[in-house]
Amino acid sequence: MTSSTQNPNLAALSAVGVSVWLDDLSRDRLTSGNLKELTETRSVVGVTTNPTIFGNALQHGNAYDAQLNELAARGADVDAVIRTATTDDVRNACDVLRGAWEASDGVDGRVSIEVDPRLAHDTDKTVLQAIELWKIVDRPNLLIKIPATKAGLPAITAVLAEGISVNVTLIFSVQRHREVMDAYLAGLEAAKAGGHDLSKLHSVASFFVSRVDTEIDNRLDKVGSADALALRGKAGIANAQLAYAAFEEVFAGTRYAALKADGARVQRPLWASTGVKNPAYPDTLYVTELAAPHTVNTLPEKTIEAVADHGEIRGDTVTGTGAAAQQVFDQLTAVGIDLADVFQVLEDEGVAKFEKSWKELLDATQASLDAVGK
Repeated sequence: MTSSTQNPNLAALSAVGVSVWLDDLSRDRLTSGNLKELTETRSVVGVTTNPTIFGNALQHGNAYDAQLNELAARGADVDAVIRTATTDDVRNACDVLRGAWEASDGVDGRVSIEVDPRLAHDTDKTVLQAIELWKIVDRPNLLIKIPATKAGLPAITAVLAEGISVNVTLIFSVQRHREVMDAYLAGLEAAKAGGHDLSKLHSVASFFVSRVDTEIDNRLDKVGSADALALRGKAGIANAQLAYAAFEEVFAGTRYAALKADGARVQRPLWASTGVKNPAYPDTLYVTELAAPHTVNTLPEKTIEAVADHGEIRGDTVTGTGAAAQQVFDQLTAVGIDLADVFQVLEDEGVAKFEKSWKELLDATQASLDAVGK
């Protein structure tokens, strides 16, 4: 992979220390060579998936028809069909990104697969499925996605303790982000006690950005005062900036230092939900304003192309912004925004959206199986 073929804007973003991951995966992307091309021209060094992404992939086109027919003929049920199709895609994506994994000493070249979102509030079943998915995909550059619900936190620690790398998803508040980092460090400590090589364990903390703006902007519109309206479009970035300040603090601390001596890596902040939902905002907003070392930005292809075309990368735009970000939060509170309620609503909605997507995926796949059986 030669840097001369990379788009200069995305190469500049990478040079700041941002890992560009594609927020999408499908069989078509793999078989057409599109994913490989994105690694060669768009600085893509990772892939994230979720139930919605897989639902879209399986329901559109006919890339999965042959496999579906074969599995149906063998009498596979709907859960087995989805597990086989999705883990095959993730395994193949891991192989496409193997070079990036090797070149980055395991930091990048990562592909994420999520545990069944219906288990979001069941710690033990989440742990069991994480271990099962790790074994099925059988690639060292896999990340298992676990939601940062209250039940997810102990699952994160337990899965890391097994020597399995984790992508913690659905983080909305800085307080929950701190609990996630604590769960990560506890997992490293348990893994060390169990004899695992800490240098092989990796984790990212997926912090959702645009959904925070959408929810808070709606509430600011309802308040309607000049002070409230002036804060629109500021909460998502301020929240991420506060998360980054917390990340810097925790991983400069003594608890991590003891683990670092044994090869432990930092748990990098990952900016998720970075496609801009409000057309009034620049379509590269959550990329250019959240460029910082030791971060991941997981982007829909549309946003990747927007950055490639007109993204203005101005270097590190996050380090040292914590105080200004806290001012934004103080102003939000002052105009009557209940931030604790915002974050709880977003977490509940996030889990519900993934559960709905999973059910739609199950229903669509069952319908396909039924059609094959006729």
